[in-house]
Amino acid sequence: MRETPRTSRRSVLKGIGTAALGALGFGSAGSSPAEAAGEPIMMQYFHEPWSTVESDIPTIADIGYDAIWIQQPAEAILTWDDQDGRNDPPLGYQPVDLRNFNSEFGTESELQSLIDTAHSHGVEVYLDTVLNHMAAASYDTFPQFEYEHFHHDVGAIDDWSDPHQVKHGEFLGLKDLGQLSHTDGDPAYVRQQLKNYMDKMAEFGADGHRFDAAKHMYTDFFSDYANQWADDNGMFKVGEVYDGNVDYVQNYADTGMNVFDYPLFFTMHDAFEYGDMSALEGAGITGQDPWHSVPFADNHDEDGPSQYELAFAYASTIEGYPVHYNLYPSWLLDNDNINNMVWVKKNLAGGETYYRHSGNDLLVYERYNNLLVGLNNNTSSWRDEWVYTSWRDETLNDYSGNASDVTVNNDGWVKISVPPEGWVFYAPY
Repeated sequence: MRETPRTSRRSVLKGIGTAALGALGFGSAGSSPAEAAGEPIMMQYFHEPWSTVESDIPTIADIGYDAIWIQQPAEAILTWDDQDGRNDPPLGYQPVDLRNFNSEFGTESELQSLIDTAHSHGVEVYLDTVLNHMAAASYDTFPQFEYEHFHHDVGAIDDWSDPHQVKHGEFLGLKDLGQLSHTDGDPAYVRQQLKNYMDKMAEFGADGHRFDAAKHMYTDFFSDYANQWADDNGMFKVGEVYDGNVDYVQNYADTGMNVFDYPLFFTMHDAFEYGDMSALEGAGITGQDPWHSVPFADNHDEDGPSQYELAFAYASTIEGYPVHYNLYPSWLLDNDNINNMVWVKKNLAGGETYYRHSGNDLLVYERYNNLLVGLNNNTSSWRDEWVYTSWRDETLNDYSGNASDVTVNNDGWVKISVPPEGWVFYAPY
């Protein structure tokens, strides 16, 4: 099995050195496994104006979220009136002018107030950062770009297996910027505008970037430019590489960014549609590179599976820096089960993952010497199983409140019971 340093994943992702970890309360590389318990978790807060997001910051902080990810702060072509529902079409992804942060979500001053309030409550703010494209509009719509600054050799993408089309095509009709020398225009000018855009986010005090549509840009652009711009400003960075192939997504992680674990999500979606949960063992980027993985159970592009909260229980307790999302943010903030999962992640999760039982309807894994998780997707029956653990002669409490205490024997074995379509979170008192 992997051996992972006993440090905060968030600290590593943001480049904070081991010496600073003690002050942050996350232990150090020399800590014992139990001392290393406690990992960060973020919330995706979409579909509301900045003022509403700001009003919920105290609650977000009290629940324990370390960061929020919000939509792109730039002038865009779509308005609230263009929507037929909360996310149809999503706002913020058809930018017009990357220099103007007055948007449908609020003014620049309201964005600044949101960020300042978040920081006053110890919550970081990650901004959606759209570097791939501008709006689906005529070229004279964009005051900072000319016709020559866009790709014109593909048009609409009709072959998703063709890497050239994916990188040069107009995804959903969005005008595709030429960031590298793969265009006849002036990529250096395009890059300067994109750098200025990212720098302005940093000037507002934002803490990180979520790179939208990263799959549609070359890995070289991130390794040679965008990642460095973020690093120079001390910004967290995570890319949306919307693909189920682990190796493909890993290529972007290898540029130095973190990635949303879409390969894991698609496996989770099948497992938590009353499927085979054994497929989750070792799946996704999380299974091979958890230090760059952002697991999730739902987002604004992909609906979560039917066994929704069960999927959240998994995403919240495995390795990685998970993100919580619901179409209605209040659903997350008011949900006792979800709030408990945040608490468990922040207080009990840590250490390497050992799968103790991988069955069709029962999955049991241990975050070594910190947390024992049981998930049951059987719709009608409790599932009992004897599993091996790292503990000896230890009483474990179920911090989910779904089951009774259990005692590990002197050989390290314990019998746990997991309710139908439910979960247990066992750890010492």
